[in-house]
Amino acid sequence: MNLSDSQTGGSGPRRVSAMEAVLTHLRGAIERGEYAVGDKLPSEAELCRTLEVSRPVLREALRALQTMGLTVSRTGKGTFVVAHAVEDPTFGDYAASDLLEVRRHVEVPVAGYAALRRTPENLDHLAHLLDRMERETDTTAWVAMDTLFHLAVAEAAQNPVFRRVIEEIRDALARQSAFLNELGGRREQSNREHRAIVEALVDGSEHDAVQAMSHHLDRVETTLTDIVRSPRTTAPDTGTTP
Repeated sequence: MNLSDSQTGGSGPRRVSAMEAVLTHLRGAIERGEYAVGDKLPSEAELCRTLEVSRPVLREALRALQTMGLTVSRTGKGTFVVAHAVEDPTFGDYAASDLLEVRRHVEVPVAGYAALRRTPENLDHLAHLLDRMERETDTTAWVAMDTLFHLAVAEAAQNPVFRRVIEEIRDALARQSAFLNELGGRREQSNREHRAIVEALVDGSEHDAVQAMSHHLDRVETTLTDIVRSPRTTAPDTGTTP
């Protein structure tokens, strides 16, 4: 079984990475019961050999399985199945549902305050970040700038407490961003949503800024839900994309 080449899903335009193909295969095997709760997955060497992928690709897929809550890694022992279905992914110290709930209560009003209080320097910084993000092709670099973008919006609200809150969840935001980009192809859509936020701040429209941030978080939630609910029981080259 060779999952090393990226492939295109049968009904979707987005190309599927080798990591996603491996993740799809392993998730499907767990959900079908081929690996029961408590079972140990084959060793990394064995999986690499069977799936014909590199170790870095396999390790990314194994990390995604842990994020989804399907497995745990035990040092020196291997990777074990702990659930047969995805319920609530975890990003760092926070569950996805908890993270999104807080973001709605913090980042939506923050965007409104930012529209009213932003300085020319704030707008220049955000515009520069947005331009870099729209040109960036490296996912890791883009994810780093994504968290900086949300910090910059909080800074534009001119309240240090808001920035401190975003700083607290910064690692979780980065993990979530990487997860959504790898499995949900979110980058281009996210860039458009970020531009709408910046345009509202430039216009000084509290209403538009609140609406733009709300829409952004709605799309994050939709993509997460699609990933969690997406059936993973078919072969990777015929599965639909989130």
